[in-house]
Amino acid sequence: MSTISVTHYPTDPREYQRRIWAWTMYDWANSAFATTILAAVLPIYFSQVAGSTLPTAARATSIWSLGLSVSLLIIAILSPILGTISDIMRGKKKMLAFFAGLGILGTALLVLVESGDWMLASILAIVGRIGFNGANVFYDALLAHVARPGDQDRVSARGYAMGYLGGGLLLAINVVMIQLLPGTWGARLSFLSVAIWWLVFSLPLLRWVPEPPAAALKVTRLGEVVSESFARLGKTLRDIRQYRQLFKYLLAFLIYNDGIGTIIGVAAIYGAELGFGSVELILALLLVQFVGIPYSLIFGRLPTAGERRRPFFLAFILYNLVTLPILGVISAKTLPIKMVGSPPPPYQSTVTAVGEGVYTPQSRAVKLVGDWSVETIPARQAGLDQDLIYAKAKDSTARVELRFNGQKVRLTHSSGPDHGIWNVLLDGEPYIDPDTGKPLEIDAYSASYRYDVSRIIVAESAGEHVLEIVNAGKKYPASHAMMISFVSFEVLPPIRESNLLLILGMILAVEVIGLGLAALFGNPLFSNLAQRLDTKRSILLALVVYAVIAIWGFFLNSTIEFWFLAWMVAIVQGGSQALSRSLYAYLSPASKSGEFFGLFGVMEKFSAMIGPLFFAAAGAIFGSSRPAILSIITFFILGGILLASVNVTEGRQVAEAEDAAYLKANEAK
Repeated sequence: MSTISVTHYPTDPREYQRRIWAWTMYDWANSAFATTILAAVLPIYFSQVAGSTLPTAARATSIWSLGLSVSLLIIAILSPILGTISDIMRGKKKMLAFFAGLGILGTALLVLVESGDWMLASILAIVGRIGFNGANVFYDALLAHVARPGDQDRVSARGYAMGYLGGGLLLAINVVMIQLLPGTWGARLSFLSVAIWWLVFSLPLLRWVPEPPAAALKVTRLGEVVSESFARLGKTLRDIRQYRQLFKYLLAFLIYNDGIGTIIGVAAIYGAELGFGSVELILALLLVQFVGIPYSLIFGRLPTAGERRRPFFLAFILYNLVTLPILGVISAKTLPIKMVGSPPPPYQSTVTAVGEGVYTPQSRAVKLVGDWSVETIPARQAGLDQDLIYAKAKDSTARVELRFNGQKVRLTHSSGPDHGIWNVLLDGEPYIDPDTGKPLEIDAYSASYRYDVSRIIVAESAGEHVLEIVNAGKKYPASHAMMISFVSFEVLPPIRESNLLLILGMILAVEVIGLGLAALFGNPLFSNLAQRLDTKRSILLALVVYAVIAIWGFFLNSTIEFWFLAWMVAIVQGGSQALSRSLYAYLSPASKSGEFFGLFGVMEKFSAMIGPLFFAAAGAIFGSSRPAILSIITFFILGGILLASVNVTEGRQVAEAEDAAYLKANEAK
């Protein structure tokens, strides 16, 4: 490996390790934004609280997605330009501090968002995401200046591991805050905690990581800097043939990262569609978050020359690749349904009660007692994909009755300024709200109309039940009415039951056995293969695991399989992304790290948009998310084929030649 370098690594081992530690701490810092703001808390808060005055939850989701697209588009345009400017002005740390500060400010101000503040929440979320993604461009660009080329795989992986740990810890704290604090304060203070966390743990990087040198250009005025950055970026794009291997890798990354990002983004929604409970899904998310820590470190060391444990690591990964799907499927087929979370038989209609399905006021299954009128709201007015059929109560004797065979029912109704308060009875007795321990009252009043307010009613056991929605005789003074506009009942499929502790115990047992087998047979069976693993081949190994995940995702239909699959995702998620970042740093000229990581950021943003669109299109064509999940394998196959054709040696030689030319020009001045 060549020693040409445009940066100066400290000779003191302690100083070198301190810089590496400070760099990885930024992953710890900003991953709190990724988990709490992007993934877990803010999307739900936006739909249920900030967007509560929008006509439907679908409208809220649409506005949220639009804001996400706007922020991604802005940062995709700015990234390569700002990266080039940071190379010219010696300003990577300054740019990182600016965008991180922007993201921290936007995140902190989310504490002000209350019910109906969807516009404020959208603006602040866009600001936060621009800050988060913009800072990451310069954070990634610093990797080549913090870690020596031979250490970049390991250091990049350590950063991802720190991110998993930091983001997971604060998310767990935020979940407790949301459960314990009254009203919306748990979520709002969680947003503020993310900003404080991000700020505090960014300080080590800003203090201990030195600013890399700038390009040898005598430009000082802002106009000259901007024009020079455009000229330099244009030259790079015109000379694309010179960086043929680097851009081939960028295209491969765009393709396979589409698949990775899609699996990360749709996992929770896909699990909910299959009928897994929220507790199972949230715990699976936390499982991936924390299990990803050791596996990120393992993947970081897998291509490291001189690492004696490489055969052991490789054997352990291959063991999981084969064992987890086989044991997951066998367990789902052979163990009791209530233990592994397989779907029970569907509820069927009887002579006296209806089974699974959706029942509107026009259905005979729904009995309207009192003075009602059945009306239709056009789809455009309701903000839905189809017309809405509903019943409007006219007097205080109004009551709705449904006799159903099952255990769980989703009640959907509207809310508005002329709506009142209603009681819920189950089998003739007041239904006790599991969240409050008190009889449930449906408060249908709101300042603006909304047509898809839903609530889940759960009976203690399956069987035939009678659900009644009865006028409570109460009203708001401002509404002068006690009415409700009833929309529909949906008798839901049987509740999946599973023993999560047993499932987790089985996974841990599988892992312990795998560690033993890898220790015994790793060296004799996999030494030669492990020695051939470089960064590119390690990424290809991760793509093979992802391909198996996509195939298994098409077939899985039990909680135990979902958790085994989540463990497989944790094995490769952090490692594949960490090695992708380090390989790009290895192929990029360090003298143009800001510029090239700006382009890398563009590819990441496009992959964040294209993959979900592909998934949505496949789901629309086939009418199910199962074929859409299977279709993701296309990204891994095509991306893997293109990655395999990248000549890493040639690409590195081009980067070193560029850095050598930079050093020569700098010495001449």
